[in-house]
Amino acid sequence: MIKAVLFDLDGTLLDRDESIRNFIDNQYERLINSLAHIPKEKYRTRFLELDSHGYVWKDKVYQQLVKEFKIQDISWEFLLQDYINEFKNFCVPFPNLHNVLEGLKENNLILGMITNGYGQFQMDNIEVLGIEKYFDTILVSETEGIKKTNPEIFERALKRLHVVPSESIFVGDHPENDVKASEFVGMTGVWKKDNQWGTFETDYTVEDLSELPNIIKKLNDESSPK
Repeated sequence: MIKAVLFDLDGTLLDRDESIRNFIDNQYERLINSLAHIPKEKYRTRFLELDSHGYVWKDKVYQQLVKEFKIQDISWEFLLQDYINEFKNFCVPFPNLHNVLEGLKENNLILGMITNGYGQFQMDNIEVLGIEKYFDTILVSETEGIKKTNPEIFERALKRLHVVPSESIFVGDHPENDVKASEFVGMTGVWKKDNQWGTFETDYTVEDLSELPNIIKKLNDESSPK
């Protein structure tokens, strides 16, 4: 019987690709006096390339942008701080986010979140999405001192939720960091499909969060005595 559902954040609950595009366009427009010598499309495209879907922290991204585009009026440190301060204002949830989380809670499921990233930055994004209230525990890698794929961060979350791995599922967009890593500790991994990772063979896949209740029902039906 499934008692707990745990989620990744970026690419799973937060549409990070849309959020980052919205942010970078806004940053360009706000700082146009210093960036006008760079075509907007070129600034956005290069940022996204260097960002590598969030797997490169923005200090490295902005250092490279300043160097490549010969940005002189503002420093990479200024651009980084602007990102830290402003990104949360452009967070876009995936469709059906609140409805799904509310439905899971109404069905007496315990909810948790495990996300790699910087503590306050990730918590700010969670707060803006308005979803913190649904979760019984939230683990951010910087705060915890460990990150996915380390089994300990999954085990730590399960211990705080007072459930065992076989009673839990983990939903995430990254085949290795989320699905395989959670399965390694005995959880059921559910892939929130993301085409950037190509094809990935796994038992449970959702393209929309609204498909999740059906997977939980199927798992519970399979575990019920015949």
